[in-house]
Amino acid sequence: MNKTQLIQEIADRANGSRSEAQKFFEAFTDVVTSELKKGDEVQITGFGKFYVQERAARQGINPQTQRKMNIPASKVPKFTAGNALKDAIK
Repeated sequence: MNKTQLIQEIADRANGSRSEAQKFFEAFTDVVTSELKKGDEVQITGFGKFYVQERAARQGINPQTQRKMNIPASKVPKFTAGNALKDAIK
């Protein structure tokens, strides 16, 4: 399922318009993004938790040249599924 299909499915299940569903979906993604930028986490009980994980600097190998290269430290978004979501897909 892609973004367009997801928005259409939300509109269908909520008996709303596609434009309303898109507006709410974009608001949701904006809120999650801004909270993660601040370093906070977003926890939706039963669904899961969005959070930021820090990766340490490390050495890697360029696959084209086989030369060692330094990979800088970074922050990456992560998602952990909640128990209700895990149980629903068993």
